[in-house]
Amino acid sequence: MTLDVVQLAVAVSWIATAIGFGLWLWSWFGEKDAIRKLRFLDCGVVLLFSSILLRIVAQDKPMGVVDWAMVFLGPLFIAAALWRLARTAGPRPGGR
Repeated sequence: MTLDVVQLAVAVSWIATAIGFGLWLWSWFGEKDAIRKLRFLDCGVVLLFSSILLRIVAQDKPMGVVDWAMVFLGPLFIAAALWRLARTAGPRPGGR
């Protein structure tokens, strides 16, 4: 049994999904600080949506309506989460 690149990518995407879901759950139930809660949520969103998009690209069957919706909405959620992560990174040099 040989493991090709597509199978490896799908396996890694499932691991990223589990980590992303764990971060998302931790942001809701474990973290009390508002900024850290938001950052955990955003990291989880990025991991979840990117791993789902990877599995959509790697699938063999034709894309359905949900797949197309994820292809168009997923990058928007990823971009919004990355923007919020950049905004909550900490104080900028120079105090601004």
